[in-house]
Amino acid sequence: MFKKILIANRGEIACRVVRAARELGIQTVAIHSEADKESMHVKLADESICVGPASASESYLNIPSIISAAEITGADAIHPGYGFLAENTYFAEVCESCGISFIGPKRSSIEKMGDKIAARQLMIKSKVPVVPGSEGPVSADDPEIFKLAQKIGYPVIVKATAGGGGKGMRIVVSEEALKNSIIMAQTEAKAAFGNPDVYMEKYIEEPHHIEFQILGDCKGKVVYLPERDCSIQRRHQKLVEESPSPFINDSLRKKMGKAAQSAAAAVGYITVGTVEFLVDKHLNFYFMEMNTRIQVEHPVTETITGIDLVKEQILLAAGERLSFDSSDIKINGHAIECRINAEDPDKDFIPSPGKIGHLYLPGGPGIRVDTHVYSGYTIPPFYDSLIAKIIAHGATREEAITRMSRALKETQIEGIKNTATLHAKIMENEFFHKGNVCTDFLPKYIFGK
Repeated sequence: MFKKILIANRGEIACRVVRAARELGIQTVAIHSEADKESMHVKLADESICVGPASASESYLNIPSIISAAEITGADAIHPGYGFLAENTYFAEVCESCGISFIGPKRSSIEKMGDKIAARQLMIKSKVPVVPGSEGPVSADDPEIFKLAQKIGYPVIVKATAGGGGKGMRIVVSEEALKNSIIMAQTEAKAAFGNPDVYMEKYIEEPHHIEFQILGDCKGKVVYLPERDCSIQRRHQKLVEESPSPFINDSLRKKMGKAAQSAAAAVGYITVGTVEFLVDKHLNFYFMEMNTRIQVEHPVTETITGIDLVKEQILLAAGERLSFDSSDIKINGHAIECRINAEDPDKDFIPSPGKIGHLYLPGGPGIRVDTHVYSGYTIPPFYDSLIAKIIAHGATREEAITRMSRALKETQIEGIKNTATLHAKIMENEFFHKGNVCTDFLPKYIFGK
C-alpha cells in the first residue's frame, strides 16, 4: 500500500482524495498554485507545496514542478484527479520512469482511449456498437467526405479526435455547411488540444447520454456498476447527473454494462474509468468515448451502491484485487447530482469569479455536498467554475427530486453568480419529472430556444 499520495489537482476533487486517503491511513500532499494557497484542499492535506503561479500551464500542468514536489515530499504515488493531467499519457509515463505510482490506468490504456478514432476502431473490433461515421480523420479538401456524409445522412457531427468538453465539435445539417464546419472544428481543436485532427459521425437526434462506471484490477478482472444518466448539459458539458437512469430498463442496463465491460477489457483497463454511450429514442446504443479517470459525477454511483470509488481507485492502483462482481451490486434507491458552478446562467453561463460572502450549504436526510469553498473564499478566474456538487438520495426518484429541491432552496451563496437557481427550475420542470430527458433539455424546456 502507498504511504504518501501527492494530489496533482485542486478544488473539490482534491478534498475528496484527501478524505479517501485518510480513511486508508495514507498521508497526503496537496499541490497548489499561488492563487490557490487558501483553498480548502491545501488546509485538509497533511502537507502542501506551491508548484507555480496562478496560470494552470505554470502550476497544475507543470509536470517538472509536480514531479519535483513528489520527490521533495517523499510521495510514492500521484493521484491526478480529473481534468489537468488526469488523461495525459506523457505524465503517466514520467511518473513511471521516476518510480512514482500513477493512480490511474496504464499509459497504453490512456493512449488508446484518448485518441477517439483509435478508440472507435478498437470498439468495432471488440464488437461494441459505434455510431456510423468516418474510419479516420477527415479533411475539408477531401471530396469523399461529402459522399460519406450523404451516405450516413444529415445531420452529422464533426468532433476533435483528442480532448472533450465540447471543444472542436460542430453539428452540420447540410452539405453547404460541411466544409466550413470541418475547418472551424479543426481550428478550435488545435487551439484547445494542440491536435487539429477531427472525425465525422452520424448525429444522433434526441440522444440520451448514458455512462457506465467500470473498475479493473491487475489480474484482468473488470466489473461494471449501474449507469448514470448525464443527459442534461450545456455546451456538451454536464450539469445534472442521476443514477439509475429513468430511461433505461433492466434488460438494456445489462446489455450496455456488458458492452462497457468489453470496452474496458479491450485495453486491459486497471483502476476506475467510465464508458460513455449515446442512446437513441428507439433504445439503440452507441459507444461514444471512454474517460480513463474518476468522473466529476462519481458520487451518484457511490450513493446508490455504497462503494467508495476513490478508495477503490487507490487500492486497485496499489495492486489490490476486486472483491466483488457486477452481479453482486444492488441498486439502493435513486441519486441525483447538481453541479453548482460560479456562472451566470442568464448571461450564457459567463464565469463569475470573486469573493464569496455569506455561504450556507444544505444538509439533512439524504443530502451530501462535495466542495472546497467556504465563506470569505475567493474563487479565482483561472480554473474550472465548479464550486460545489449537491447530491440527493431517496428511496425513489421522486423522493430524490424532492430532497434536491429542498436542498437547493436552502443553498445560499452570496457575492457571486451561480447556477443553484437554474437547478431549482430543472427540479420543478414537469418534463424532468417524467424522466425522458435528452441532451437538448435546457434549450427546449428551460430557456425556450
